[in-house]
Formats: sequence, C-alpha cells, structure tokens
Amino acid sequence: MKLKRFLLRYYPPGIVLEYERRDGTRGSKEIDLLRLTPETDVEVLVNQIVYEEPLISANRKPQLRKLIYKLMEKLDQNENHDFYLFKILRAHILPLTNCAFNKAGDRFITGSYDRTCKVWDTQTGDEQLTLEGHKNVVYAIAFNNPYGDKIITGSFDKTCKLWNSTTGQLYHTFRGHSTEIVCLSFDPSSSIVATGSMDNTAKLWDVETGAELHTLRGHSAEIVSLNFNTFGDKIITGSFDHSVKVWDVRSGKCIHTMQGHHGEISSTQFNYAGDLCVSGSIDRSVKLWDIASGQCVQTLRGHNDEILDVCFNSNGNKLVTASADGTSRCYNVMTGACQAILIGHEGEISKVTFNPQGSKILTASSDKSARVWDVETGDCLQVLDGHTDEIFSCAFNYTGDTIITGSKDNTCRIWKC
Repeated sequence: MKLKRFLLRYYPPGIVLEYERRDGTRGSKEIDLLRLTPETDVEVLVNQIVYEEPLISANRKPQLRKLIYKLMEKLDQNENHDFYLFKILRAHILPLTNCAFNKAGDRFITGSYDRTCKVWDTQTGDEQLTLEGHKNVVYAIAFNNPYGDKIITGSFDKTCKLWNSTTGQLYHTFRGHSTEIVCLSFDPSSSIVATGSMDNTAKLWDVETGAELHTLRGHSAEIVSLNFNTFGDKIITGSFDHSVKVWDVRSGKCIHTMQGHHGEISSTQFNYAGDLCVSGSIDRSVKLWDIASGQCVQTLRGHNDEILDVCFNSNGNKLVTASADGTSRCYNVMTGACQAILIGHEGEISKVTFNPQGSKILTASSDKSARVWDVETGDCLQVLDGHTDEIFSCAFNYTGDTIITGSKDNTCRIWKC
C-alpha cells in the first residue's frame, strides 16, 4: 500500500490517510487525535504516529508536523467573539419542531407543525425549498452529514420521507410504523436510515431501495432517542421503559439492554470513539455505559429535576446536561466530576450542545432565551434574546461561528460572530 495524501479532520481532531492498494484501488484510514490539546508535545506525537503507522515513512515527518500544528491552531481558536442577530426567519405558519445544519453549515432545515420542512441558505437567510407531502406534524429532521445531499423527515403521520436536499425530489416514503415517528438518524455512510416511534419499535431502512431492513423489537414503551456510533455498526435506542438498548445494525439483534434508570429516558448519545454512551432520564440522573459490557460505569447526579438533554463534546472527554431545573452541568467523562454548573436561565433547558471546538456550550430554554457559556468556568458569555416564546432547538454550524435557534414563536433566528 502506498500513501497518496493526508486530509485533516478538525472536529474531533484527526488525520485521514488516503492510500492506494497494489491493485490500484483507493482506501482510507483515520488516525484519531482525540487527546490533542494546544499544549501537546508535537515531536513526541509525530514520532509515535510514524512508529505505529506503517503507511507513514520517516521522510513524511515534516508534513505530519505541519498538519498537527494546524489542528492545534484550530483547537486554540477560542476568541470570545459575540454573536449578533443576523436574521429573523418567519419560517412557518405554525410552531417549529426542530432545526439542523448540514455539515458545512451553509444550509439548515426547519420542521414544523404546519406539516412541512424548509431548507434555508445560512449566508443569506433565503428559503431554498419547501418539502411538502406529510399529512401531520413534521417532528424529526436530519441531513445525511457529512454529504448533505439528502434529508429525512419523520412525521406524526407514521411515515418517514427521504428527499434530495438540492431539488426537493422525494425519493422514498418509508411506511411501517403504526404510530408517530419521533426520532430518526442517518448512519455515517448515508446508506441506512433509522426511525424510532411511539409504537415501541425502531426500524432500519435501506436508503438506496427504500426497503425495510430490520425492525428492532424489545422495548415496552415508546422510543424517544436513537443514535448510530461513528462506525455505523451499532445503534442505541432510549425508551420510556427506562432502558437503553444497543443493537447490531447488520443483524438487527439486541446486544445489550442497559437498565438502572428509575424513570423515562429523555436523551442518549454515543461518544466519538464509540466505547461509551450516555443516557439522561427524568429520574434526574445521567448514566455512562460501557458499550462492550453493557455495564454502567458512572452515574452523574446533581440536578434536582428531570434531565431533558445530554451531549458529548467532539472528542468525548466532556459531557453536558440540560435540566428542567433551569441549569446545565458540565462533567469530566473520565472522573465523573462536575466541573461547571451553568446558572442563569429562568426556565427549563430543553436543548444543549457544545461548539465544535469544545470551548463553548449553547443552551435553549423555555425562558425565551438561548445562552452561550464558557466550558471551563461555567460563566455566561452571552444571552441571545428576542424570541417571544420558548426556544426548544439550537445548533452551532461546523466552524462554530454561526448559531440557529428555533422557537415556538414560529421563527428561527440566525446569529453570527
């Protein structure tokens, strides 16, 4: 095998090696640098990579060194720029349900009770497409990141639809659930769609043919959260039956049932490495689970009301929680220690996320505001206000310099640095 070129992956930091096999075909492999910090000893890291990776010869060291410095520079871009209100989009005639960016962040989508999904240009705020055809609320939406050429919409009409994100062409309508679809996801290769429903099942669908691949049965109450791991070979489902299940994507078989919560699950997520997942529950606790064994490795407590959302940062060493008690908490994943409590909202926090760099946290609240926080200190850096009803959805773009907030006031706001 011969190394052809290096590619950078900024969030989480890593280097992608593109190589050529003896038969002339191309392949790629990723070197994860999840522990890279601006203080990392670059020479030690370069020598370690060259020693462990046969594709990289010693004469490639200068190039490798340069790439690592570039990644460190990105990690260190932590200027406290304020966000300003760029545009208010009177997006829908009824309240929004969700919003999501594509990988590049130059487009985003909004779902609504008005039964449509709209596609927007982030730079201009112009509407590009309206995806129509559902017969009830469009509740869950997603791009097939990193590609961004397809969109899925899940509806209370029991169906999920797959669309071309540029033309608006409808590829497939996935039918089979007996009640509302409330969560969905593409796998990382964009070949499978997963849908979770109030009928207690999740389903896996083939993107190319529209055929149902598997029905994931075993939960005894509705599934409200599902996520693929980075490699696309496993999926987790969180349910109102108080459990989280890990499934094998290829066979559709359940690998583990992870029990221990004393209330409904509200949110789940894999870390980037795929060896851990997190679950938040209305029992006021958060649990970290080992994927290999299915065992709980940490129970994180401190909130005095329901946990409504959980999120890992891009390299998986921190996680943040959102609670109905009006606070968020940032935890160290290795130790389970709470390193910051984000206090300031006057209503429940329904959504929380890290910026790509992992230096800031964004929260959305029923107090009609979103807030930007410093990860290390827990200080509120900025209040994004102006919505006239609760904010239930918020997101950073890939570079972290644009935010979208979606509200029950029927508007979506774009905020820029």
